[in-house]
Amino acid sequence: MALGEFDLIRRFFAGTELQHPFNQLGIGDDCALLNLPDSYQIAVTADTMVENVHFFADVDPNALGHKVLAVNLSDLAAMGAEPFAVTLALTLPKVDEAWLQGFADGFMALARQYRVDLVGGDTTAGPLTLTVQAMGAVPRGQALLRSGARPGDLIFVSGPLGNAGLGLKIRQGLPGADGGSALQSFDRPLPRIEIGLALRGVASACIDISDGLAADLGHILQQSGVGAVIDWDKLPLSAPVREYIATSSDWTLPLSAGDDYELCFTVPMAAATMVPAGCHCVGAVEAESGLRIRRAGRIEQLQARGYQHFA
Repeated sequence: MALGEFDLIRRFFAGTELQHPFNQLGIGDDCALLNLPDSYQIAVTADTMVENVHFFADVDPNALGHKVLAVNLSDLAAMGAEPFAVTLALTLPKVDEAWLQGFADGFMALARQYRVDLVGGDTTAGPLTLTVQAMGAVPRGQALLRSGARPGDLIFVSGPLGNAGLGLKIRQGLPGADGGSALQSFDRPLPRIEIGLALRGVASACIDISDGLAADLGHILQQSGVGAVIDWDKLPLSAPVREYIATSSDWTLPLSAGDDYELCFTVPMAAATMVPAGCHCVGAVEAESGLRIRRAGRIEQLQARGYQHFA
């Protein structure tokens, strides 16, 4: 007999003890109950992933469970928020118990890693669609915004760029590429929660790199009313990405490819020594509007283009 909606919820997503002290009541009632101290603000984000738009039909369900949660936790990291609760709306074309078990295992493993509780959601029948709403807490007035960058600030990224973009190309059939680290980055991105928390009171602006460095840094520049120059030679690139660029001449991959989920942030020069270890300074904020890149001894304009639905 096929599982019904409530049996599905109980079997794969309910029954775990709440981990975070802000959560009082989770799955089982009409609503969750959350207790937030007066000195904190709540950061809320939501993302939807649709089959054949955001992921391939033959995706490993464990990796998909990980990724659909990771991309939401990355948004919280970009705000300097500590994640504590999520909801999941799951639309399924059919009940495949093996697929559900893999998906739930990947989702809940990452949730446990960050002490995040699944406190509610919904299940419906239809084309495979996944929506996660994530909630995080940040001390009042300490949230990292996109609007605080100022001329003279340094621009940092939290890790290598272009790995996920290369992983996507490999999934699409790119021959001869080293798929190990690239596929891992594409399939199982790691939200930079710890770095986001460490940037409170240090970064002047922050964003996660979901649509590519150029596009996402462009959001910071637009909302801050400034411009910037990126130094190509300072971009952190893995060996597989460097090899891909050398053989394809597609040098824009680390600037335009999405799904890296690293953090891009600006820091006043006086606070540069407080940036967490492992982050890379890749440029500087300027008063002149627009995004430029210094490459091969020349400075040229860089188009801040990323993926857009309906475009």
